[in-house]
Amino acid sequence: MSARIIDGKAAAADVRARVAEVAADFTRQTGRQPGLATVLVGEDPASAVYVRSKGKATGEAGMASFAHKLPDTTSEAKLLDLVDELNRDDTVDGILVQLPLPPQIDASRVIAAIDPAKDVDGFHPMNAGRLATGLDALVPCTPYGCLYLLKQELGSLSGKEAVVIGRSNIVGKPMAMLLIGESATVTVAHSRTRDLPEVVRRADIVVAAVGRPQMVKGDWIKPGAVVIDVGINRVPAEDGKSRLVGDVDFASASERAAAITPVPGGVGPMTIAMLLRNTIVAAHRRAGLPDPEGL
Repeated sequence: MSARIIDGKAAAADVRARVAEVAADFTRQTGRQPGLATVLVGEDPASAVYVRSKGKATGEAGMASFAHKLPDTTSEAKLLDLVDELNRDDTVDGILVQLPLPPQIDASRVIAAIDPAKDVDGFHPMNAGRLATGLDALVPCTPYGCLYLLKQELGSLSGKEAVVIGRSNIVGKPMAMLLIGESATVTVAHSRTRDLPEVVRRADIVVAAVGRPQMVKGDWIKPGAVVIDVGINRVPAEDGKSRLVGDVDFASASERAAAITPVPGGVGPMTIAMLLRNTIVAAHRRAGLPDPEGL
């Protein structure tokens, strides 16, 4: 068996095109663009790249982008003041504080300070609680992107056995909640799971989000399973440089899976697409408009 490659770039492009259509309609109805504010604290190179990419994508979707860059010496109080200012700013529909934050700042306090209606990362305890209890919520972007790819590939997920490897608040836990919401049977596995390979072998759906390069081997995969690889790990390459790999050994897993996401080009593009989707949904709700269709 040679797995189909799930093209995250193409799927993300479809979502972004639909967001742009909805954003243009929103602007016609309200007289203003939907707005996303990003906050970057410090000089972390990867974070800076992510924030620039988000700003560029926001503009391309016809939305207003408000970028705030603060030095790594910024106090928690100063950051909380900025969050409060953005909460009260009616031109801002979504607030994204880029993680990680410098050690003097408690990220959980900052996340909790964001207006849940503007929490386009989906990390606020209120949105997490609503997701866990089956209520409508702004959902973390990466797991929502994974769900989008799974539903495109499989249609209904009802009755499927899914294993999520990883239990983080950012991916693992919300991913499990989303799959439960689709009536899948879900196991959350992690570093202390006994006989992890055997647990994974029974899954129709595998979502790997553990942060360990190529940990999931091909012989762990049930023939015909769909594999979503969330991992992005930089490892040495033969030319002395480096290359990106996922949490799944792509070559061997591709011999058993029915479909699999590559790294890069799989889940990664979906994260920004879903950030844009969350922003336009937040804008509609704040304006008293119904949620846009097709998103």
